[in-house]
Amino acid sequence: MKLNKILIVGIVLLGFAVTGCRGKGDVIPLKPNYGDTSQWYIVNKEAEVDMFYIISTETGDYKRMGSTFHYADTRDDKLRYMMAQEMIGVNKLLAGEVNYFSPYYRQVTMETFTSDSLIDARMPLAYGDVREAFNYYLEHYNNGRPFILAGFSQGAMAVVDLLKEMDDETYSRLVAAYAIGYKVTEDDVAASSHIRPAKDSADLGVTICYNSVRDNSCAVPVLSKDNCMAINPVNWRTDATPAMLIDPRYGDTLTVALDTTTLLLLVKGYTRDDYMLPLIGCEGNYHCLEISLYSDCLRENIKTRANKARVSKQ
Repeated sequence: MKLNKILIVGIVLLGFAVTGCRGKGDVIPLKPNYGDTSQWYIVNKEAEVDMFYIISTETGDYKRMGSTFHYADTRDDKLRYMMAQEMIGVNKLLAGEVNYFSPYYRQVTMETFTSDSLIDARMPLAYGDVREAFNYYLEHYNNGRPFILAGFSQGAMAVVDLLKEMDDETYSRLVAAYAIGYKVTEDDVAASSHIRPAKDSADLGVTICYNSVRDNSCAVPVLSKDNCMAINPVNWRTDATPAMLIDPRYGDTLTVALDTTTLLLLVKGYTRDDYMLPLIGCEGNYHCLEISLYSDCLRENIKTRANKARVSKQ
């Protein structure tokens, strides 16, 4: 299954373990135990650098016995399958030779992103799981190695929050943070000196951020409004210099250029019908292609930064 298809959310009917309520109608699945290896997807390649990857939204709302469910159950086999497909796909596409760690977490559902108020109300529970998983990773798995922090969409939101909370010692080992398909605001930057925009293909301790659209009218505010940093993942420039890219799936020759005013990546040259993001998107928003489209560029960049961090540590 291709990753762009994996990342498209389907509304899955499944049974959740109910432990309590978070407001009227919000039934909460059991909290993950990160001491249980079943709550992780781990590929240990005995490398000197790690990747900690946070998956995007892979679930939708569903109703059962009169209750509506807005959070993933990390113990449900059907839902775990959807999450695992992204974990597996990203490891194959991006991680290369670095060790790979990706936690299951009680992510919020796709429908949450139709409202700022729903995002504000529900994301703290999901992010709490990610924070706990990241702390467990640092204590039990990392062993002092340099690490890459990466996430897509909802996962990128968590990347930004982890950066804001990161202590100096942990940050000193950060190779780079890839906050893919989401925004970094001025308020985020003001909240932490650990959020610094990438300026080229090899700087360390920086944050990589971008959002891809056909044109500016196709932007989705929840993903890109008030974004203050972006870099072109094809040529690793922060100016408007265009880059050529061959779509690995369809063979289209694309031009990718950064709009330095809106900080959106403008992608031109598709011969097929433009992708439509379910529920919150529009034709010409390429949100669910943010990893698969640039996978070769990202994988090489991760290798470049990881090698530089490895050498710097010696």
